[in-house]
Amino acid sequence: MAGNVEVPRLSWQEGGLTHSALWRAENGALPPRRIEIADDSLSADAAYRLVCEGTALLWRGDFQNARLLLDALKRRIERKPRKITAAMPEAFHLHRQAQAQRARTLGMLLLPLAADYTVPLRRAPEVQVACLETYGPGAEDSVVSLRELLSLISAHEWRKKGVMVLPLGARIHPHYGVFSPVRGEYLDLIQQADLPSTELAFDIGTGTGVIAALLAKRGVAQVIATELAPRALACARDNIARLGYAKKVEVIEADLFPPGCAPLIVCNPPWLPGKPTSMLEHAVYDPDSQMLRGYLAGLAEHLTPKGEGWLILSDLAEHLGLRTRTQLLEWIAAAGLRVFGRHNIRPQHPRSKDASDPLHVARAAEMTTLWRLGA
Repeated sequence: MAGNVEVPRLSWQEGGLTHSALWRAENGALPPRRIEIADDSLSADAAYRLVCEGTALLWRGDFQNARLLLDALKRRIERKPRKITAAMPEAFHLHRQAQAQRARTLGMLLLPLAADYTVPLRRAPEVQVACLETYGPGAEDSVVSLRELLSLISAHEWRKKGVMVLPLGARIHPHYGVFSPVRGEYLDLIQQADLPSTELAFDIGTGTGVIAALLAKRGVAQVIATELAPRALACARDNIARLGYAKKVEVIEADLFPPGCAPLIVCNPPWLPGKPTSMLEHAVYDPDSQMLRGYLAGLAEHLTPKGEGWLILSDLAEHLGLRTRTQLLEWIAAAGLRVFGRHNIRPQHPRSKDASDPLHVARAAEMTTLWRLGA
């Protein structure tokens, strides 16, 4: 038991005995019910049939062959892509369903992890540090999907080398499960907008701490950055310390606003209303637009006279049919706010130009806006 939460476990039959281990799934996926032992003798076609039927494969063969098998499963899934011809928002929901099914299928290839986070397979890489960063200290043997383990390795490498943020002139080091600032256009907006004050600013939902750091770099004397997720809190504090802004930026645990008022309050909430299916998706999907509406509803009472609230928001939800511009303006008005101005920028990421993307029409029309709001 961890607190009052039962630690997930899974069990399987092997060598005539029943075995059990911890089940590790950062996306909250339940342990698979059916498990078969698999090794290098299993063909990709046979593996594909089994995982599509809901049978997980606990790998006992060579680690690198497991990676090759995962690639083969991806190719079989992509061989017959589902063509979506529906209009928005149905097309978006169908696309999300297809993504979820793909993730479930590819998550059926499982690997053992020893209590010390070594992988007891031939040609397995060293993953102890990546696992320790994500899971914390190990206690006993566990099982994890190969797909998740590879994502841990990738996140560890990104955390080591960091992501270059041009407006900041420095690297941000994202932790596992904390959204990386790889799309930098919203930071360009913050970099270019006129500051209403350099005395104090709040950064609501700081994530990696990149916005708080950018405000400090622009000369704001004190920045209070808030966050609820433990990993994001640790990540933001790490980045602020790395960048040398610990005396100017304070990262605190808070649900949206810290106590008091500020002449500048910045928030870059998740852009799409919807249910996240992984930790990273919490930075993209906001169930029922709760964070967006909470920020707008509480903004006026936390602004000093003549203060500004900056809302950085993509209009992708509008092009996907998930929210209307009228709805957003109604929320702004209902919160006793008015719009001082808007600064727009088009996204530069490759998906906005990928005509093969099922959501290309919406992505191509997307605009990111810095809304300048006041009471």
